[in-house]
Amino acid sequence: MLPINKILPKLITCMLMIIMAGTTVKAQNTQPTWWFGASGAANFNFYDGTTQRLTSSLIAPTAFHKGKGVAPYGSVLVEYRPVGVWGVMLNVAYDGRGGKFDGVVAPCDCPATLKTSTSYIAIEPSLRLSVPSTGLYFFTGPRVAFNASSGFDYTQLRQPNTSAELVAMHKTIISGQVGAGYDIMMSSANSTTKVSLSPFVSFHPYFGQAPRSIESWQVTTVRAGIALKFGKGSKAKVKDVVVAVPPPAPPVHSFVFNVRAPLAVPLQRQVSETLPLRNSVFFDEGSTQISARYVMLTPDQATTFREEQLQNAQTDNNTGRSARQLNVYHNILNILGDRLRANPNAVILLTGASANGPKEGKELAETVKQYLVATFAIDGSRIAVQGRTKPVIPSEHPGGTKELALLRAGNRRVDITSASPQLLVEVGGDMMKPVQINATQVNPLDSQVVLNVDSAQQLLKSWSVDVTDSKGVAQHFGPYTSDQASIPGATILGTSPDGDYKIVMTGETTTGTPVRMESTVHLVRQDGAVVKGIRYSILYDFDKANSIASYDKFLTDIVAASITDGSTVIIHGHTDKIGDVDHNMKLSKERAMDVQNTLQRALTKAGKTNVKFETLGFGEDAANAPFDNNTTEERFYNRTVIIDIVPVK
Repeated sequence: MLPINKILPKLITCMLMIIMAGTTVKAQNTQPTWWFGASGAANFNFYDGTTQRLTSSLIAPTAFHKGKGVAPYGSVLVEYRPVGVWGVMLNVAYDGRGGKFDGVVAPCDCPATLKTSTSYIAIEPSLRLSVPSTGLYFFTGPRVAFNASSGFDYTQLRQPNTSAELVAMHKTIISGQVGAGYDIMMSSANSTTKVSLSPFVSFHPYFGQAPRSIESWQVTTVRAGIALKFGKGSKAKVKDVVVAVPPPAPPVHSFVFNVRAPLAVPLQRQVSETLPLRNSVFFDEGSTQISARYVMLTPDQATTFREEQLQNAQTDNNTGRSARQLNVYHNILNILGDRLRANPNAVILLTGASANGPKEGKELAETVKQYLVATFAIDGSRIAVQGRTKPVIPSEHPGGTKELALLRAGNRRVDITSASPQLLVEVGGDMMKPVQINATQVNPLDSQVVLNVDSAQQLLKSWSVDVTDSKGVAQHFGPYTSDQASIPGATILGTSPDGDYKIVMTGETTTGTPVRMESTVHLVRQDGAVVKGIRYSILYDFDKANSIASYDKFLTDIVAASITDGSTVIIHGHTDKIGDVDHNMKLSKERAMDVQNTLQRALTKAGKTNVKFETLGFGEDAANAPFDNNTTEERFYNRTVIIDIVPVK
C-alpha cells in the first residue's frame, strides 16, 4: 500500500486530468437550483494508536499500532445551489472504514495479524462554496456516523483463527471533513435536464474518529470518488454570437384601464342606513375617566333618553357619510344603558385593557360600569368586569415597529360583550346591535367619472386622458401619477344635457415604453334628481381583508336579500391612515372585493343575475374617507366597506 504522501499527488493529478477532459461549452440554459444523485468512492483508511483487547475474553499478546486499508463508500445525495457561490450538500452513505493492521510478533515468536471490517451509516451535511465561472467547488461540514459492523479477523501462529465482533465500539461518531470537487457538465448546453459527473476528494482527520471507547485506535481517511448528479434547469434565451441582434424589449405590463360613469350629474340620495356600533369605549392615555368625546347624560336626562332619538334624518355631508353618524357612536354608553333598561334579563361583560396591566384595565371597566349603574340605574350584578394587558383582538401585529403610538391607543379600551341578542347580535360578531339612520346625502363620487389604471403608481411615470365627444371636440385631463383619478361629470358635459364620450388613456412606463388604452362613457345630466337607497357598513379588524365570519351571514341573509334585480350596488373600501399608503390602497380593494364576492355568491344562489356592481378601493385617501383620522374611534370606523344599494328606477 502506498503511503499517504504518495497517494494524494496521484489523486489530485487524476482529478485535474478528468476536469480538463470534461470541459464543455458554457451552458445556455439556467442551472438547476436542486440536484439529486449518487456517488461512489474509495476510502483510504490509515490506522494509528493502539488496539489489543479484541473481545471480552480475547486480548492479543502484542498490541497492534499502525495499519491501512481501502474500503468502499457509496451515498445518495442532494444539493441546493441558489444564485451565488454558496450552497449546501447532504450525503447519506454507507461508509467503509475497514483495513489491516501491520503484523506483529507475539512473545511466543508467533506472527499475528488483525484485519477489521468496520463500517458505518453516515450522514454528511456540508457547506458548499463554488468558484464563479468554473465547475470547481469546495465543501466542509460534520460527519455523523452510526456503527453498522465491527467485525475482525485475528490470526496467530499456533493458535486457532478468530473471527468475531470488536467490543467497546462507539455506536455513534461525530467528526468532520473538508474536500473539493469539480462539476463536469455531461448534458447538452441546450437541454434543461442537466447531468453532472463530479470527481471529488475529501480529507477526514482523526479528530473524533476513535472507533472504540477503550484504547487509542484512531482512523484518518482520504476519500476519492465520483458523483453522478441530475437537475432540472429552465430555458434561457441564447444570444446570436454571429450576427449582433438588439436584445428584445422587456414585456410590457398588461395594464387594465376602466372607467366608472357617474350615477347622475349631480345626484342626491335619500339613504336608510344600518350603522354598526363598535362595541368599544376608548380611553385617553393617562386617564381612567371616560373621554369628553362621549355623550354623558345626567340621571334625569337618562330617564327620557331613547335610542330612537338618534334615528332622525341627518344633515348633508360631502363625504357621503352623515356628520352625525360618529355622534351616534359617541352615544354608545347611553344606547347600552337604554337597551339594558329595556331588557332586564340581559347581562354584559366589560373587559378593560391597558398597557399598564390588568389592574388598570379592570379600573377602566369599573368606570364604564359605574356610569351605567349611576346614570341608568342598572343593577350592578348584571355587569361583570375584568382586566387585561391587551384586548382579545389587539390593534397591532406581533413584532410591529411602525406607528406604535397610534396602534396602542386603540388597545386602551373597554370592550362590551354579551350573549343577549337584544344587545349584541349576529350582524357583526361581537358588534352591538346596529342603529338605523335616515339621511339625505350628496356624494361627490356619484357625479364623478372615476378612472382606474392598475399599477400606474408603480409602473408609469404619469398618465393622462383625452375625452372626445361625438362631434370630435376633445378635452385633455392630467397628468396623473396614482392608480385612480376622477373628473367631474359636469366639467365634461359643459352645457350639454347628455352625451357619449370616447376616453383615451396615454402614459409612459418607467422604462420609457408608451401605453395607450381606450374606453367609453355615457353621461346624463339629472339636476335635482333624488334617488332612494339603502346603505350598510362592514367593519374590519386592523389590517384584515377578510370580514368577520358572522358578517358572511349578515351579507347573505340581510344585505343580499335587500338587493332587487336591476339594482346597482356601489361598494367602497377604506382604511385608516396607519401604515404604508400603497399597502392601504391594496387592502381597501381587497376588502371591497371580499364583500362583492360574498354578495355575488348569495345573489347567484337566489337567482338574481341582473345586478351591476361598482367596486372601488380608496385606501386612506382623506378626500374620500368616511371619517377623519384624528381619534381612535374615527380610525376604527375608517376600517370599513360601505355598501350602497340603488334600486332600479
